[in-house]
Amino acid sequence: MSQKPRPRRTEKQKSATAPTIIHGAVPPRDVLLAFINDNPEQASKREIARAFGIKGDDRIVLKALLRELEDEGLLQKKNKSLMRPGALPPVTVLDITTRDKDGELIARPAEWPIEEGAAPAVLVRQSGGGKNGNRKSPTAGLGDRILAKIFPSKSETGPSYTARIIKVIDKRKLAALGVVRILDDGSARLMPIDRRDNEVDLVELADAKDGDLVEVDVQRSGRYGLPRGSVLSVVGSLASEKAVSMIAIHAHGIPHIFPKQVLDEADAAKPATMSHREDWRDLPLVTIDPADAKDHDDAVFAEPDTRPENEGGVIVTVAIADVSYYVRPKSSLDREALKRGNSVYFPDRVVPMLPERISNDLCSLREGEDRPALAVRMVFSKDGRKASHTFHRIMMKSAAKLSYQQAQAAIDGHTDDQTGPLLEPILKPLWAAYETMKRGRDRRQPLELDMPERRILLKGDGTVDRVVVPPRLDAHKLIEEMMIQANVAAAETLESKRQKLIYRAHDAPTLAKQETLRDFLATLSIPLAKGGNLRANSFNGILSKAEDSPHKDIVNQMVLRSQSQAVYSPENIGHFGLNLMKYAHFTSPIRRYADLIVHRALVASLHLGEGGLTAEEEAQLDDIAAEISTFERRAMAAERETVDRLVAHHLAGRIGESFDGRVAGVTRSGLFIALPEYGADGFIPVSTLGTDYFVHDEVRQALVGDKTGLGYQLGDDVEVQLVEAIPLAGALRFEMLSSGKKLPAATRSFHKSKRGRPMQGGRPGPRGRR
Repeated sequence: MSQKPRPRRTEKQKSATAPTIIHGAVPPRDVLLAFINDNPEQASKREIARAFGIKGDDRIVLKALLRELEDEGLLQKKNKSLMRPGALPPVTVLDITTRDKDGELIARPAEWPIEEGAAPAVLVRQSGGGKNGNRKSPTAGLGDRILAKIFPSKSETGPSYTARIIKVIDKRKLAALGVVRILDDGSARLMPIDRRDNEVDLVELADAKDGDLVEVDVQRSGRYGLPRGSVLSVVGSLASEKAVSMIAIHAHGIPHIFPKQVLDEADAAKPATMSHREDWRDLPLVTIDPADAKDHDDAVFAEPDTRPENEGGVIVTVAIADVSYYVRPKSSLDREALKRGNSVYFPDRVVPMLPERISNDLCSLREGEDRPALAVRMVFSKDGRKASHTFHRIMMKSAAKLSYQQAQAAIDGHTDDQTGPLLEPILKPLWAAYETMKRGRDRRQPLELDMPERRILLKGDGTVDRVVVPPRLDAHKLIEEMMIQANVAAAETLESKRQKLIYRAHDAPTLAKQETLRDFLATLSIPLAKGGNLRANSFNGILSKAEDSPHKDIVNQMVLRSQSQAVYSPENIGHFGLNLMKYAHFTSPIRRYADLIVHRALVASLHLGEGGLTAEEEAQLDDIAAEISTFERRAMAAERETVDRLVAHHLAGRIGESFDGRVAGVTRSGLFIALPEYGADGFIPVSTLGTDYFVHDEVRQALVGDKTGLGYQLGDDVEVQLVEAIPLAGALRFEMLSSGKKLPAATRSFHKSKRGRPMQGGRPGPRGRR
C-alpha cells in the first residue's frame, strides 16, 4: 500500500461533484465506496442498508451492487464485513516502529501479507477517544505491540490511518539478540538476528566469545554512530543448533519464561474435586497421541447404540482436559496464557502456553489417574449423521495411553501386551465408529489437499539428523474426525444457548484468488466454475482431475494458495475448508487460548460450576480473537523460520554440492526452490538463470526465456547447486543446473513486467533471503 499523502478535494470541488443522495435509495458507487472506507465498523450489508435507509426490493439492488464491486476488485469480504482491498480491519494488532518529525508514534500491522506490498503506516494517538475526548487510552512507546482501534485519517497529509490504543500487548524489549563478532582491532560488535536492526558496539562482553548468541542491553549514546550495549547473557553458541529456536523466540517476541507469580500460582493449584462433576471413572476412555507427547488433553471412547430407534448407530464420547477449572479469568495464569495465545513447537523444544504443573500434570489425562474433564457424548446414525449430543463436566480415569502407531498396529493385527486386552472392548468399537462417522465426512466433502507434513528429527547433540514424512494412519484420521465433531458440537450448543464465543472462522477464497487459480488451471485444461458460491468440493474435483497427472503437486500448491487464512472471530462465518457452518475450537485448551474460552463459555451457559466465562470477558471477545489470531501467525512464522535456520546451518558445510529440488515459488526476481529431502527452501536470482531475457508469466506461474521459450514453472523438479548458506538468516542460495523446459509461445506475449519489458537475465536479484 502506498504511503504517499492521499489527494483531498476542496469543499468547492466536493460541492461541484457530489451526487445527490436520497435516504431510502441505493447510493451511487462512489458514495458507497467512500462510506465503507470511512465507516469500517458499519461495513456489513445489513449495516450499510440501515445507514442509507434501504428496505424491501432495494436491498436486492444493494446486494447486487456490492457483489459487482467485489467482482471488480474494488471491495473484498472479510468475515461478514466489506472493506477496500488492502485496508486495515477496525481492530488490529500493531507494532510501534518509529516517530514522525513531530514526535508522534508511527506503527505498522504486526502481520501483513507480502502480496499486499508495504504495510500501511498508522498514526497512534496516545489519548482521547470516546465522547468529548475524555477517555484515556493506555500509554505505549517505541517497540511496543498494541491492540488498537483503527480510524481513517482526516489529515490532508501523512498516514492514511490513525489508531487509538485498546491495550498494550507487549512492552518494548529490554534486550536485543544477536551474534558476537570480534573485530581485528579487538573491539566487539553485535550482529543482530534481524537484518533490519542496527549493529551494536559492545562495550561489555562478560563471558561472551566470538560466535556466541547473546542478549544485549542496548543504549544509544548521542545522535551519531552505532548504538552501544552490554552483554546480559550468553544464550549459546551457533555451533549448537539448540540455540537456533531461541533466535525465533526473540525475533518474534514470544514469551518463553514464566514469571514467578505464574509459577507460584500453578504450584499452589490443588487437584479438582467432584463438585459439579459426574463420576465417569469407570468409562474406559483412552488417549491416542504421538509417541513423544508429554501432555494428553483428549481421550475417546465409542460403543454401538443399542436403541431400536437408532439401529446401526454409534455413540462417541470425547473427553477434554478441564483447564478452565485451574486457569480462572483475571488470574496470573490466565493473563500469561492470553499473552502467549498458544503453545509454540520447535524441533528441539516446546514453548508452552501453560506451566508444566498445569499442562503436563494436573490437566494431562494420565493413564490410571483421576482427572477433571469436559466431555461430549455424541450419537450418530448409521449413515454418519450426528443425531444429538450432550456436554458433561466429569471426573475420568484414562484406561490406557496409546500412540498412533501402537493403536494402528493393534487394529492391523499386531497387538502388544498393552493393546491385546484393549482390542475387542475398546479399539475395534472406536474403528467401527470412525467408519460410521466417515460416511458423514464423505458426504460433507471437506477440502482434501494432499500436502505431506515433514518433520525434522534431531540428533542427541541438536544437529539435524534427517527429515521424515510420517505416514498418515487411520488412527490419525480417527482422532481428527472425532475432534472435529466435538468442535462442531461445542459451537452448536453455545449458539443454542445464545452464549457468545470465539469461532474458528475460515472464509471462502476471495474472488481475486479464485480468478488467479482459474487462469492457471485453464493452462492445464482444468475448468473452474465462475461465481462466488464455490464450495470445498469444487476444489476437490480439481484435485481429483490432477491426481494421476504430472501436475498433481503444482495443482495442490495452487489450490492451497487460493485459500483464505483461518482466524479466530466472535462472528460466525463458518469453516470453508471443513465445509461446516458452525465450528469452534474446543479440543486443545492446554495449548490454545481459544479453546479455553470455549470451555469457559460451556461451563457458564450449561451451569456446570466454577470457572465460567465472565461478562467482562464476553465484552472483550473481539479484542481477544484479534490477539490470539496474531499470536497464532507469530507461532507459525517462528516455527517455519526455525526450520529454515536449522537446515541452513546443517547445509553450511556443503557449499558446491548438488541437490534435487522443486520450484516452490515464482516471482519476477527469481525462483524459490524447495528441498523435499530437508523441508526447507532457498532462492535462485533471475540474474543467474542465463543470458536470456526472462518473462514472468503470472498465469502459468513460470519464468520463461523470451528468446528460447525455455523456462521454469511452479512444481518443476530440478537439480540445483548450493552456492551460499546463511544460517543466521535461514537463507540458502542456489544456481540452476537443470535446463528449462519448452513452454508454448502464446503465454509469453502478454505477461511482461509492469513497464512492458521482459525481465532481463542479467538484472541483479536478491541474495536468497526470504
